Amino acid sequence: MDFEIFEGAYLRKKAFSRSERVADLLREEVGNMLLFEIKDPRVQGVVTVVSVKVSKDLRHADFFVAVHGGERKEQAALKGLVSATGFIRKNLGRRIRMRRVPELHFKLDKTIKAQEEMERLFKKIHEEG
Repeated sequence: MDFEIFEGAYLRKKAFSRSERVADLLREEVGNMLLFEIKDPRVQGVVTVVSVKVSKDLRHADFFVAVHGGERKEQAALKGLVSATGFIRKNLGRRIRMRRVPELHFKLDKTIKAQEEMERLFKKIHEEG
């Protein structure tokens, strides 16, 4: 157990849970597959894995992805990811040591769009003020 001294008191450092470690591993492996192995033109070069959330029982993994190129490309990329899910799971099963590879769910990450919208609003406010 790791401890840290903070203002004279010992505080226990929060250990990363197994689901967080698995999420990091899945994000890295699937990101590499998207870059180098998946040949679907709907997915290739336009999809970035932003984050992964794995359930506590390690049976489900939600991949939050950013798609570059507008709403049409987002829908096409999601369809491409869904069609590549079997390929991705099979390759994950070969690469990582787990009893069961989680079911993969791909979702659009809305944080980048929200950040862009906030930046646009701040810029508008700054120009008016």
